[in-house]
Amino acid sequence: MLAPGGTRIDDNDKTKMTNHCVFFADEDHDAIRNYAQVFNKLIRRYKYLEKAFEDEIKKLLLFLKAFTETEQTKLAMLSGILLANGTLPATILTSLFTDNIVKEGIAASFAVKLFKAWMAEKDANSVTSALRKANLDKRLLELFPANRQNVDHFAKYFTEAGLKELSDFLRVQQSLGTRKELQKELQERLSQECPIKEVVLYVKEEMKRNELPEPAVIGLLWTCVMNAVEWNKKEELVAEQALKHLKQYAPLLAVFSTQGQSELILLQKVQEYCYDNIHFMKAFQKIVVLFYKADVLSEEAILKWYKEAHVAKGKSVFLDQMKKFVEWLQNAEEESESEGEES
Repeated sequence: MLAPGGTRIDDNDKTKMTNHCVFFADEDHDAIRNYAQVFNKLIRRYKYLEKAFEDEIKKLLLFLKAFTETEQTKLAMLSGILLANGTLPATILTSLFTDNIVKEGIAASFAVKLFKAWMAEKDANSVTSALRKANLDKRLLELFPANRQNVDHFAKYFTEAGLKELSDFLRVQQSLGTRKELQKELQERLSQECPIKEVVLYVKEEMKRNELPEPAVIGLLWTCVMNAVEWNKKEELVAEQALKHLKQYAPLLAVFSTQGQSELILLQKVQEYCYDNIHFMKAFQKIVVLFYKADVLSEEAILKWYKEAHVAKGKSVFLDQMKKFVEWLQNAEEESESEGEES
């Protein structure tokens, strides 16, 4: 159908066209699925056609400008159905990142129609899973010209087209990528022993720039702080080393644990870390007490954690460790309330 360079062989000459073509089918999902089933059965029977068929589809996608809008729609529907049933791999979508069809908006329009057909056959999870396997999950923004390659534009375009699931998926992927970059940079700064004020300023700027909530950041900070030192392998020495290290970084953690949810997440992270690293098992209570005294954790958060026991890891061990401290907190809280009533 395509001559070298992407021109049409038929050039609107009906004698060079066949009626047995998807372009002559009704623009209907069931009608297009019938054509997909033909390709599917042929390739199952003649396995050697699989690679050739994939290459031909890639070529067609490279030269979408050669087809009318209606033909593009039918080709997108066919491609989506073939992707859904596994006849084609998601790697064919790399052809859509070609400059000439991206600039004219053809790539994004075609992708929307393709994804709709794919999701009509399967679901959004099928699409996102295939994109991850093909390492295309982070390239979706490339469907748009450079000046529009941002999450907000993508989300608006795809949501308006009825593909909110893909908009949400991209936001999550971008957020995960941002967090990985933030963690990497934090690790570097902590290893260089940057002043805490500088680290706080950097994290706040990144939170604002990437719209990261505080609860999402506190876990990263804990991980980075604990990775910033080589721990002693002797249990009797590691607790002292941990308290000294965490006392130094308590002011940093305190800045980003101002919300109840953040405090609970930090407590969970401490609990998980102490359980996963056996030398820290007996240090859990001491770390929590340190954070309480340093205003990293509040009474309310500690008591809530104790009552609800948010994490299963080492639950009974850590609750036993914390029992006396929590009793002291509860008594202090009751005394404070009674003093307030008297005044």
